[in-house]
Amino acid sequence: MRIVSITVLRKLATDAEPVLLAAQYELSGFNFFQRGSVRDFAVFFSKLLASRTPPGERLSVDHEEYACYVYSRSSGLSAVAICDREYPQRVAFTLLGKVLEEFRMAFPEDEWRASAVGALTEHFRFLSEAIHKYQNPAEADTITRIERDLDETKAILHQTIDNVLERGVKLDQLVDKSNDLSLQSKMFYKTAKQQNSCCNWG
Repeated sequence: MRIVSITVLRKLATDAEPVLLAAQYELSGFNFFQRGSVRDFAVFFSKLLASRTPPGERLSVDHEEYACYVYSRSSGLSAVAICDREYPQRVAFTLLGKVLEEFRMAFPEDEWRASAVGALTEHFRFLSEAIHKYQNPAEADTITRIERDLDETKAILHQTIDNVLERGVKLDQLVDKSNDLSLQSKMFYKTAKQQNSCCNWG
């Protein structure tokens, strides 16, 4: 069981698309030459899913051997975790709730509302600690019990990536149009898809 990435994003009416405020990655399980592309796709999927999760809801999305968990707050903040399929959903959402709460305490609203892309990553030390600590899901068990009754959301929507996209929109088309992905990452996606390799982001 492992977490590949945790991201915090802002999604306000004034933003054309979700803005990545802070991110941490654990890419040691990937080939050195794949890590840049995997990071690109983590950002791509985080923004895609944050843009399609209504405020105040949680969403679980399966894609190949990965599970993406999104927790969207009514304030305009969202947190996304990309994990392998074995990572427990309950623990993932507990972690995201904790990430959003720690973020809210670390940064005043006027600061994160005005922040540039990635500007808060190095100032949000909790994220770096959390991605390492929560690689072991057992670390979250006590927090899960405490936060179960405090959750602002009532249900978790569980979907596949195809359900999240609008009718007629294909993931391949979004990848081709994405400004978040380099040419190398797009080639990585196509090669991984053709070879059904270890990353299978497509």
